[in-house]
Amino acid sequence: MPGWWRRWRRAARVRQAHRLLNLLDGGDPDLTARFRRVASEGLGQHLATPTDAAGRPRTDRLSVLLRDVPITTDNVKMLAAQLAQHEAAAVPATAASARPRRIGLGGRVCRQIDIERPWMRHWFAALGIGPGYHRKAWETAFVLQGLWEAGMLAPGRRGLGFAVGREALPSILVARGAEVLATDLDAGDARAAAWAGTNQNAARVEDLHRPLFVGREEFLARCAFRAVDMNAVPADLAGGFDFVWSTCSFEHLGSIERGLDFVVAAMDCLKPGGIAVHTTEYRLDEDGPPLDNATTVLFRRQDMEALAVRLAARGHAMAPIDYGPGRGVLDGYVDVPPFGRVRPDGFVPPATPHLRLSVDGIPATSIGLVIRAAAGGC
Repeated sequence: MPGWWRRWRRAARVRQAHRLLNLLDGGDPDLTARFRRVASEGLGQHLATPTDAAGRPRTDRLSVLLRDVPITTDNVKMLAAQLAQHEAAAVPATAASARPRRIGLGGRVCRQIDIERPWMRHWFAALGIGPGYHRKAWETAFVLQGLWEAGMLAPGRRGLGFAVGREALPSILVARGAEVLATDLDAGDARAAAWAGTNQNAARVEDLHRPLFVGREEFLARCAFRAVDMNAVPADLAGGFDFVWSTCSFEHLGSIERGLDFVVAAMDCLKPGGIAVHTTEYRLDEDGPPLDNATTVLFRRQDMEALAVRLAARGHAMAPIDYGPGRGVLDGYVDVPPFGRVRPDGFVPPATPHLRLSVDGIPATSIGLVIRAAAGGC
């Protein structure tokens, strides 16, 4: 085939692609939706089936490029798991402290060094979990440290938890003497279906009991459950609690603005001088348009700074945030979906480090906030 002919065909394809993109940008939502569906199904088919209906290998350029992506992903995860095991083995066995350690906890981004510090390993031991490099374990330990430093893990304290799902915190807090009102989205709400499907939605107080930490009778005596929509915190909860908490929840309220509105509204539930400890999703890369108005949004440094200003205007004080991304080798690893899957051949891969993850293609992690309510109320 002559070179001029190949160049002409290539240019023709480029022009055709531009015409299609212009058509999609022209405002026909039905056509745009159909195009995206067909493209998504086509890519999914190429990834899922390296052969065609007759069993022959797909040899088009797209198939050749995509067919080894799942295998490559599994290979990278295997290597990352081995690296995490190597890093864990280098931490002294005596790293966990027998008692909590006061470190002056403020806001911070999830980092490898935290996982390896005695103060956090103390909470891992209390939770009965190994010191794995997972941001969810980091979040739980962060909340417990923040509440302990504020003197809230003690008899006579009353706490309010939002979107508790099936987390262990209500049981641990009750075991430490606190009274807890645990809340979650009403099980009858259509939005709760997805969370219930992955066992992350609570419908009754019994769903929250963890016998590893506290007896059933003691738990039911000091823990109650109530359905609450975080986008509309009930007014009758105002001023009734020494502390409030949530773990990776307010990024699921529909938008960045709604998430920040919740943090501000939740402060009304506190007694004067009470404490709020929250964790949420944080975008590591500030470049590009925000991930907003979605099922999961990512907060940026500018969002946290704007939140601090809003809270200060009401007399509250958000502790300074350490935005340092960390220097550990695992701080540089971004986990990608699928998370925790069993391979089709039945092989169960070792635990992959999960301090960072890809959210819709954007590197993200967890961030923790500590906020002290105004001494004289709002």
